[in-house]
Amino acid sequence: MKPTTLLALTFAATAACTSPARAAEGYTDTPMQPNGQWHVHDPARPLPKVIAPGTNFSQLAAAPSDAIVLFDGKDFSKWKGQKGEVQWKIEDGYMETTRTGIIRTKDEFGDFQLHLEWATPAKVSGSGQGRGNNGVNIFGRYEIQVLDSYNNLTYADGQAAAIYGQQPPLVNASRPPGEWQTYDIIWESPRWDENKKLVKKAYVTVLHNGVVVHHRHELYGHTPFRALGHYNNPHPPKGPIELYEHGNPVRFRNIWIRPLGGSDQPEPAAASTPKGAL
Repeated sequence: MKPTTLLALTFAATAACTSPARAAEGYTDTPMQPNGQWHVHDPARPLPKVIAPGTNFSQLAAAPSDAIVLFDGKDFSKWKGQKGEVQWKIEDGYMETTRTGIIRTKDEFGDFQLHLEWATPAKVSGSGQGRGNNGVNIFGRYEIQVLDSYNNLTYADGQAAAIYGQQPPLVNASRPPGEWQTYDIIWESPRWDENKKLVKKAYVTVLHNGVVVHHRHELYGHTPFRALGHYNNPHPPKGPIELYEHGNPVRFRNIWIRPLGGSDQPEPAAASTPKGAL
């Protein structure tokens, strides 16, 4: 073997070992991201570094006194189904998908802090996007991906905790299949003026199992499949929270939300009792 050939092979082997991991699936016939570097769901986009999260962060965290409890393991009173009543099942304090469509909150929210916990099936079935797939779909438009991303390669902007189709998480902080995981999401809604001109884009901060994976990241629009998001369709500053249904039996528990307002705002005045009412 020639020295130059050996050198080339050595360099190639070293590069293969040190280069970032690439996805086993994805698309190259999709639009380019605004940064001009990657296609939407690009299999060549480097995957985030894998880290081990701490043993416990906010699992079963009690809701603050000003939070709205969306699910406490008992009923679906705060939710509605795709075609009426929710048909998912409740068992041992969690809800689980049942191939009966998405569910969404009855109430709508604007800027908020959201806590929820989720688990993909302990028995691994499928691969890539077919393994524990779900999503937290804010306003039915802006999705934070739920997926079993523990030793499971898929396109970077579609793995667990990704802003779907836009931005991978800073790191992969996934736990093994079957273990409970947490999302703590701080959301800032986009705004349009009275002339339907965009005056503020959406921003999101996400902690996955206690690890910051998005830090006030700016969204360039909604999060469709195989397409570029945009802000061409103005909507109210409030909307429901949706949980997807992709045919995988994903579980959720301990869901609560805190609407966020401005500081230095007076507390609502307590209603006074009219004279003579007693």
